[in-house]
Amino acid sequence: MADDSRNRQHGSIGSYAAIGDSFTEGVGDPGPDGTFVGWADRFAVLLADQLPDSEGATGPAGVAHGHFRYANLAVRGRLLDQIVEEQVPRAKELAPDLVSFCAGGNDIIRPGTDPDDVAERFERAVADLAGSVGTVMVTTGFDTRGVPVLRHLRGKIATYTAHVRAIADRYDCPVLDLWSLRSVQDRRAWDGDRLHLSPEGHTRVALRAAQVLGIEVPADPDQAWPPQAHRGALEVRRDDIHWAREYLVPWIGRRLRGESSGDHVEAKRPDLLPL
Repeated sequence: MADDSRNRQHGSIGSYAAIGDSFTEGVGDPGPDGTFVGWADRFAVLLADQLPDSEGATGPAGVAHGHFRYANLAVRGRLLDQIVEEQVPRAKELAPDLVSFCAGGNDIIRPGTDPDDVAERFERAVADLAGSVGTVMVTTGFDTRGVPVLRHLRGKIATYTAHVRAIADRYDCPVLDLWSLRSVQDRRAWDGDRLHLSPEGHTRVALRAAQVLGIEVPADPDQAWPPQAHRGALEVRRDDIHWAREYLVPWIGRRLRGESSGDHVEAKRPDLLPL
């Protein structure tokens, strides 16, 4: 589905809060100090670059960041209801000009969940947010046809994505449409765990998010990847075995034990702070 919201123009955005799970926290994109960076942090920099500083101060790259402030409330492993309980009230309290809201993915991949039910709860949260913040940007799911552990859920994710777009229409929300971002179908856009984006994947999502708000970006998020050497069947099989041992088995184990990767993890940026 084409992203028909990328040309949407918004007024000056002086503050931004990101809410969600591991995708928005930035898992797969570690920074020099070990803290995850991720698309939302990268998007915040692009937003800050659009805000002139009335006092003339500039950021580290010589760009006037003005008084732009940013919070990232996302925590890995969070389900929709947890995000609504823990993060939505904080986002409302902060009342930024923009909130990005990506949630429901961890619910959808759980056995037995109904995407229609998840979407109803998602819509109630959007309605709640929309009355307290400037703009709510919602995020669709990825097309998982190339993700081995999630390929069989493609229809379920597509159904939820259709709901998210319909909700966006009803509340006039810009849509960060990840389903239509073809470049993330390449395996190089994904971390070794095949569940989270790589640094380059996060960068491409940040660029697309900026496009959604009508911001001119330095590179096309859907530009083709460089040519890659052919990988033989034996090499692919070896990678699959390594992935299953290092990532799939522990992931299943946590599910069986009722554990989450986000247990004991707190939001990395709980307040609206200058970049």
